[in-house]
Amino acid sequence: MFKPQLIGSVRSPYRDTASIPRGLGAKHAAEGVLEILPEFESGLTDIEGFSHLFVIWVFDQATGFELIGKAPTDDRPHGVFATRSPRRPNPIGLTVVELLRRDGCALHVRGVDMLDGTPILDIKPYLSSIPMDALRRGWLAEAEAAKTQVEPNS
Repeated sequence: MFKPQLIGSVRSPYRDTASIPRGLGAKHAAEGVLEILPEFESGLTDIEGFSHLFVIWVFDQATGFELIGKAPTDDRPHGVFATRSPRRPNPIGLTVVELLRRDGCALHVRGVDMLDGTPILDIKPYLSSIPMDALRRGWLAEAEAAKTQVEPNS
C-alpha cells in the first residue's frame, strides 16, 4: 500500500474554507508560500526556471466522501471525479500556481486555493502540450454558458 510522505506545508491567507474563492469565475490570485522541509531542499534544484507548478496536496480537513454531489456552480448533480470537491475517496488536491521566487526551502507563489497549513505531497513543473482549442471543459462549460446568458452584459 502506498504511504504518502509529506514534503512541506502551505502558508496561505485562508484560515477557513468559506474564504477561498470558488465557483464560476473565481480568481485565485492570492499569494502564499510553499514551505518545503529542509531534507527535501535539494529536490528544488533548478525549479526557478519554471513559471508555474503543479502542487499536489492533502484535503486534511475533509471527512468522508460522496460519489455524487452538487458543485457550487451548478444545480445538477455530478460525479466527484468530474468536480474539484474535497469530499473524495482519496482526499488529494491539485493546484496550479505561479512561481514568483524561491528563497531556500520557501517557494513564493501566486494562485493558492488551499488552507493555511495544508500538507504538501509533491510539486511538479507545469507542462502541457495540449493546445487550448483541443481542451474540453465538460459540464463546467455548460454552467458558464448558462451564467453568461443570465447575466446582462456590462
